[in-house]
Amino acid sequence: MNALPYLDAATVARLVPMGRAVDVLEDALRAGLDPEATPQRPIADLPAGQLLLMPAAAGRYAGVKAVTVAPGNPERGLPRIQGAYLLFDGETLAPLAMLDGSALTSLRTPAVSALAVRHLAEPQARRLVVFGSGPQAWGHVLALREVRPVEDVTVVGRDLARAEALAGRCRDLGLTARGLPSARHEAVADEVARADLVACCTTSREPLFPGRLARDGATVVAVGSHEPDAREIDDDLVARATVVVEARTSALEEAGDILLPIHRGTITSRHLAGTLADLAAGRVTAGPGPRVFKSTGMAWEDLVVAAAAYEAWT
Repeated sequence: MNALPYLDAATVARLVPMGRAVDVLEDALRAGLDPEATPQRPIADLPAGQLLLMPAAAGRYAGVKAVTVAPGNPERGLPRIQGAYLLFDGETLAPLAMLDGSALTSLRTPAVSALAVRHLAEPQARRLVVFGSGPQAWGHVLALREVRPVEDVTVVGRDLARAEALAGRCRDLGLTARGLPSARHEAVADEVARADLVACCTTSREPLFPGRLARDGATVVAVGSHEPDAREIDDDLVARATVVVEARTSALEEAGDILLPIHRGTITSRHLAGTLADLAAGRVTAGPGPRVFKSTGMAWEDLVVAAAAYEAWT
């Protein structure tokens, strides 16, 4: 029996560049993939964090990602999110390949955000504020550059040294960039008020900034939470915005950014303007206020990108 091929992080990144990941996700939606049909992921609470299982099937493939979330790992110098992805043939259900789950998550999450931004954001959006200084923050800088002419980046983090380090990586790309500590509230507020794009890529359980700061026409993506009692954006922003989610089922089960305003009566579920599939099909029209895309991460996204990597490998 032949050994199951393993596509490591470098191989996944080489086989599916960020721009390609954005395109294959959009192609899958336009071809009729229905995110609402994706099974809800079981989440097991563990002493050190969480274990999530994310199964999906579509077209020629099926797959499952086993991913762990260990909040204490960054202090140990280890990734907060780790995992592995097992890809199967969709007809025979024979295993085809194993992929690095962390690399897959770090690729598909910002690619999904970029797909939303491709359809929501103003065409000349140049100023980006990123909350967070980890892999997802960096991934969102790379991804949003694929769909908009980003020139200026402000990185906001709890640790100024880490924020400055990420800003340095942005400058290496030829961007104007700076790091700010989140404790400098007035400076952060000024940057948010001027931003065309805001990417929230943190583990925060409370809003990162007053929603009134986001100007009309600005686009905010929030990707940090998949829990119903945690959020990165506040009621004010959600109520003012054209709000798009990956799928209504997952958003109304897991997205605290949406659920908490609903529970308080700030909005109802009818406030959601549509889904990522609606965006790809041109069924969402942005209103006069800000635009918000809320992501919790879904298994179909992993499957689509994993399949693209496998096909490029073969």
